[in-house]
Amino acid sequence: MPDTTTSIRHDPSASTESFREDVLSGLRGSPRSLPCKHFYDQRGSALFERICKLDEYYLTRTELAIMRRYAPEMGAQIGEGVMLVEYGSGSSIKTRLLLDELINPVAYAPVDISRDHLAMVARILRRDYPSIEILPVAADFTSEFRLPEPKRDYTHAAVFFPGSTIGNFEPRDAQLLLANIARLCGEGGGLLIGIDLDKDPRILELAYDDPAGITAQFNLNLLHRIRNELDADVDIEGFKHVACYNQTRSRMEIFLQSLCDQQIVIDGESFKFTPGEMIHTEYSHKYTIEGFAEIAAAAGLTLRKSWTDEKGYFAVLHFAMLQQV
Repeated sequence: MPDTTTSIRHDPSASTESFREDVLSGLRGSPRSLPCKHFYDQRGSALFERICKLDEYYLTRTELAIMRRYAPEMGAQIGEGVMLVEYGSGSSIKTRLLLDELINPVAYAPVDISRDHLAMVARILRRDYPSIEILPVAADFTSEFRLPEPKRDYTHAAVFFPGSTIGNFEPRDAQLLLANIARLCGEGGGLLIGIDLDKDPRILELAYDDPAGITAQFNLNLLHRIRNELDADVDIEGFKHVACYNQTRSRMEIFLQSLCDQQIVIDGESFKFTPGEMIHTEYSHKYTIEGFAEIAAAAGLTLRKSWTDEKGYFAVLHFAMLQQV
């Protein structure tokens, strides 16, 4: 799971048809899958807020602690006169920590799929940061988009991408996204990004399968959405949450596993399941700093500085874009 402050947020104004297409495409595939971007409807977001408060789920509080301690260094590293572009704009807690430490920032451009959420973020930040031009961008950051044009000149653009959302992407897709960031920022630009570090599998598995079962509810919420929004015939109790660490690929793998012979029926189309059959819902890749730096280098980004917590659970990294890619 990514931190919802940077997830591809559910847009209540988006058509049910888009959700339907994603679900049908995923269930028709082999292996079967459902996109993790659909976790965050209203119920899913509320469940994730509960997950973030669990002792086992270290990611959000650890990244926040890193930023509270090192935000002045991060601001200095990013440099003066920047236009800051944030991929996903959640609760803005981390954003404020960074904005407070930037040197003469020109503009802040939150990028989010939800127009309603963007409007709220822009309104609040314009009130609290009157010297910074707030330029919201309604877009899916996994696709290319154009930077807005501030009224004042800026020295360079920098992307802020906290929350370890990059871990949801396969390494090749992560490299492509980083290359898009490099092109977006251009020569002299930069990237400040959060990554979850590889660690003891027991710690990881507890973070993604807590004893209280909140994470299980969060994953199973995808089936609630399918039943409620697509008027599907699905036995939610016939599935269970599965989270396991794949040591070979250094990632958590999240599934919904069928407990019996059953079927999901959507618009008259039947998808049959046997006991033990899986629906993949999420990957969360874990990195070493050196390993992630190699992926970023292939995208045209050079590691400049890194910050970690005392346990080495999480890292925030600053990259510079040195040449056009």
